[in-house]
Amino acid sequence: MAKGIHFGTDGWRGEIARDFTFEAVQRAAQGFATYIKQQKKEQMGVVVGYDMRFHSENFAAAVAEVLAGNGMRAYLTQGPTPTPVIAYAVVTKQAGGAVNITASHNPPTDNGFKVRDHHGGAIDPDGLAQIGDESALLSIVQDVIGRNPDAVAQYRAGKNQTFGFMVGQVMKASGGKANPKLANQLLKRELDDA
Repeated sequence: MAKGIHFGTDGWRGEIARDFTFEAVQRAAQGFATYIKQQKKEQMGVVVGYDMRFHSENFAAAVAEVLAGNGMRAYLTQGPTPTPVIAYAVVTKQAGGAVNITASHNPPTDNGFKVRDHHGGAIDPDGLAQIGDESALLSIVQDVIGRNPDAVAQYRAGKNQTFGFMVGQVMKASGGKANPKLANQLLKRELDDA
């Protein structure tokens, strides 16, 4: 039996297909959208990224659809993106926050919905509790997605994917070695072009 959505440190995670479903992710996205509105950051947009876990890209697209339904711009990455890049993108794009679909070091059967504030940092426990409380409302999600069908359709068609930092670019440009300075230069160029 599936568990409810309970936000802990940095967000919520669950077992894919049991707890971590598209419906649950949409509910969490609505909770986050409501939180962003209450913080008066909705005009700043939200960065949405994901890792390489099963269906992460589709869960991220579902998040972008809910944000679009709420009238927010989602800066959806074009490919799997490292967690620190998501936080960096919040600051660089001056976004209202971020959602990252990842379960970090947890079992491969899990996935997670991690959130960041407008500084790219952690959201305080009261804010996380508020997001979790708002995530309990399923009926509002379908209504919100229906409010802005054109924006939602653009995300579904992949037309609003606004930036994509590829780790491979850094590895190729640096001869296969880690090079943080080069990574920052390439990321800044990518974000400035978005």
